[in-house]
Amino acid sequence: METRPMAAESTAECPVTRFLRVVGGKWKLLLIFHIANDTNRFGALQRAVPGISKQMLTTQLRELEADGILHREIFPVIPPRVEYTLTDLGRSLLPVVDVVRDWGTNHPPMNEEASRD
Repeated sequence: METRPMAAESTAECPVTRFLRVVGGKWKLLLIFHIANDTNRFGALQRAVPGISKQMLTTQLRELEADGILHREIFPVIPPRVEYTLTDLGRSLLPVVDVVRDWGTNHPPMNEEASRD
């Protein structure tokens, strides 16, 4: 794949920067992956993503919802049930998630020292 030098545009206008602003970080692509695979309730997401705190999960889900990636539906039952689904914009990220998944499948884990380089 060939990359071209960036035109003289501001960082805020860079398409890669926009992408990373929406789905960058440790958890968001992983959450999109799980929601796309029908893990769509808060407790199930927390179990599916070891190491994420309740507060961080809440923050990440709210940010994805605010950016139009997720739809949050609250069902009026007792206790209240909340489900997350991908919007059309969120589903447009699935090819990216698939490439990341395939890369992770096809490349062995790096040792800690190599991953820091």
